Amino acid sequence: MINRTIAGLAAAALFAASTIVLHAEETLKIGTEGAYPPFNYVDTDGSIKGFDVEIGLALCEKMKVKCEVVAQDWDGIIPALLAKKYDMIIASMFITEERKKQVAFTDPYYLAAMTHAAAKNSGITDFTNEGMKGKAIGAQSGTTQADYVAAVYPDADIKLYPTQDEVNLDMANGRLDLQVGDMIPLLDWVTKNDDGKACCELIGQPITDPKFVGEGVGIAVRQDDNDLREKLNAALKAIREDGTYQKINDKYFSIDIYTMK
Repeated sequence: MINRTIAGLAAAALFAASTIVLHAEETLKIGTEGAYPPFNYVDTDGSIKGFDVEIGLALCEKMKVKCEVVAQDWDGIIPALLAKKYDMIIASMFITEERKKQVAFTDPYYLAAMTHAAAKNSGITDFTNEGMKGKAIGAQSGTTQADYVAAVYPDADIKLYPTQDEVNLDMANGRLDLQVGDMIPLLDWVTKNDDGKACCELIGQPITDPKFVGEGVGIAVRQDDNDLREKLNAALKAIREDGTYQKINDKYFSIDIYTMK
């Protein structure tokens, strides 16, 4: 092991701190959807909560800046960032090549996979376009899940919804044969939500094609905001190392979604 002097360690610590801290008086705004539990949702008191929100606020604390959370409908979430309604998007957004044309992403803050959900004992086993022909398949509009359904099941009766909650509602009420969604929220819905537990189950293999799930889930910033992106990456590394990330993770999930293990 290489020995280091106390002065060297102090200098290294000072450098590390400088990579994270922004101006103390600065207030940053976090954009999130507020309709994607358990990652982001509006609580009964009107506050925005969830895994995404807690991770975002932990990053802000590490960067020593004040932050406030802003709710934004998914369809307009990138345009609102570009219009400077907020400084970053922390809303379980998959890092994809298409989105990189508009925004810059941090390192992933968790891994991504999609899955199918159907009514219990649906008997659906053929996940080809021919097998899905004529079936009512739901997904949230403007998402990679919607892109997947359109690309893989073009002959299905595709139904798109403004929010994931609305997809789940039609699924629970029998108006859909199948839905495609982000794996963790759908798993949460069929195991913890009363309607989801009563009606539905996950079926088929996880969908992990990088064309649709990208490189994981990242924080989006404007393309010219590289300084903020680098500080967020440094803060993310710090909360992984000091246990803050794991503490937040364990409030919501039984596995570490940063590694999916």
